[in-house]
Amino acid sequence: MSTALASVINQINQSSTLKGVDLANITDVSTATFSRWKSGKSLPNTSTQLILSDLRYVIDSLSEFYNPDEIRLWLYANNHLLDGQKAIDLINNQQTEVVLDAIERLASASYI
Repeated sequence: MSTALASVINQINQSSTLKGVDLANITDVSTATFSRWKSGKSLPNTSTQLILSDLRYVIDSLSEFYNPDEIRLWLYANNHLLDGQKAIDLINNQQTEVVLDAIERLASASYI
């Protein structure tokens, strides 16, 4: 039932050093609930699945520039590319496009 979700979670863990507690905090659930998702005993609602999917996409994009520890910091830090906001907060508020635009500026080296 949850092999796809478990795969997404494992990819996030490996690519960014975000742990289960981080993902539970990002998705506003308890670590027990998150553990049930990871083990396949339950699934998050569709909006939470979208947050996890968007997070994985952002992490994949950031991996072109940063190592996993740096990605974790980039996601949690106030970022000048995001007008002082945190990428994690934007992703959680379904504003992933803003984060992806900032990453695109990194890629094109157009941010000065």
